[in-house]
Amino acid sequence: MTGVLLAIGAPAHAASAHAAPAPTSSVDVIEVSGRIDPIVADFVVDSLRAAERDHSEALVIQVDSPGDLLSTGQLNVLTATLAGASVPVAVWVGATGSRAYGGAARIADVAGVVGIAPGSHIGQCPSCRVRPGLRTTRSLSAGQAVVRKTADLISPTIGDFIVDLDGRTVNGHVLQTARVVQRGGQPRRAPSVDVQFAKLSLVPRLLHTVASPSVAYLLLMAGMVLIIFEFFTVGIGLAGGAGAGFGVLAAYGLAVLPTRPFAVGLLALGMVGFGIDVQTGAPRVWTGIGTAAVLAGTWLLYDGVPLPLVTAVLTLLGVALFMLAAMPSVVRARFSTPTIGRESMVGEVGQATAALDPDGMVRVREALWQARTNRATPIASGDAVRVVGVEGLVLQVEPAASDAAAGPDAKA
Repeated sequence: MTGVLLAIGAPAHAASAHAAPAPTSSVDVIEVSGRIDPIVADFVVDSLRAAERDHSEALVIQVDSPGDLLSTGQLNVLTATLAGASVPVAVWVGATGSRAYGGAARIADVAGVVGIAPGSHIGQCPSCRVRPGLRTTRSLSAGQAVVRKTADLISPTIGDFIVDLDGRTVNGHVLQTARVVQRGGQPRRAPSVDVQFAKLSLVPRLLHTVASPSVAYLLLMAGMVLIIFEFFTVGIGLAGGAGAGFGVLAAYGLAVLPTRPFAVGLLALGMVGFGIDVQTGAPRVWTGIGTAAVLAGTWLLYDGVPLPLVTAVLTLLGVALFMLAAMPSVVRARFSTPTIGRESMVGEVGQATAALDPDGMVRVREALWQARTNRATPIASGDAVRVVGVEGLVLQVEPAASDAAAGPDAKA
């Protein structure tokens, strides 16, 4: 956005730098994107107070929002604060392709000047009162908004909008945001004010992102899957910690969003169902119950806020593939007898704990093993044995005493 302003003002400034006075006022521009939640509402109010304190020429709110997550009381307080501001408030719905619906349209409703970029839309706000054209359930294009006096002007860029504010009167104050300069003998308008852009800082931006329907749902599902995964792994590792972290973030997002608690319960039931059949090693009844519960929980999770279909489908496919394909392998690895390094047992000496005739049990390396001897004479319980081979989980052994006795003869 700063580049846009420089593109508008730099050529004119180069032509008349010797005559143009230094800017004495500023316009504050804040960006509001996504659904307007309490964090964004506080950000708007704080920015307004800062603009009033600095005696800014105007506060411009750049909007791209499908609605709000505020209670009626919170939204009324926000709009009343903007309407009663001592500094002019202007709203620009942009850039191209942006929208201002619901609570975002309420903010535009109380603004002194409203601009809209070509290709953007505004409306879906039956509760709007100041601008009658906004009192509709429809979405209005830029042209329709100007015709219905929902918007005051069409401005392709934020720089154009700031220049177009010049000369407009808001609450008795005439805005002065542009000057005329000469370039190549042609007059041209350029910004005459400093423009200061502001966005949410890192932590509020993270919490605002978490409170979006898609992100909160993804975090919830990922957290539950990782916690289930942790139950089938050895010890407490990264999966459990990451799952807990995702769960905390998801809890915040779901608390801000209009969430149905029973739908969250259905999602949890679905994860438990998957986990039960993962333990048994094959998809059975609980897999069907889990699938149905997850589908229902996803469909009913939010009240009045749509969850994007692409997000839901991809997440459900990912969960199903992980639970039905990856998790059984994890369980087999977790609960199977270790096999790595078993060949290194060849040559080890142990003791028969039961007679081998030809099969029995031996103790080697302080562990019990199934064993078999190919000797015609059985090995009695308590005899020393030596491992001569490994076949799967069965050790091939022979009497250790006979080799020990034969050793000296062989050397002789």
